[in-house]
Amino acid sequence: MKLTYLIAAASLVTFSACEKKETPAVKEKIDDALDRRPNEGIKDAAEDIKDSAKDVGHDVKDAAKDLKKDVKDATR
Repeated sequence: MKLTYLIAAASLVTFSACEKKETPAVKEKIDDALDRRPNEGIKDAAEDIKDSAKDVGHDVKDAAKDLKKDVKDATR
């Protein structure tokens, strides 16, 4: 029984020692998840464009690899 009380007390001390440290990056992510950022629509559109650009970059890289393979096969 004493062990249970000791563990409970240690847990309470540990949890109460945790401070809430909200950095600007964390606040931005929370606001983004809750859709409450200023100019939310513009920021979401910019994020979509960024993701699309990454996808295009990967597609171009894959196409270049395929082209290189095709050229290599054609010269044999």
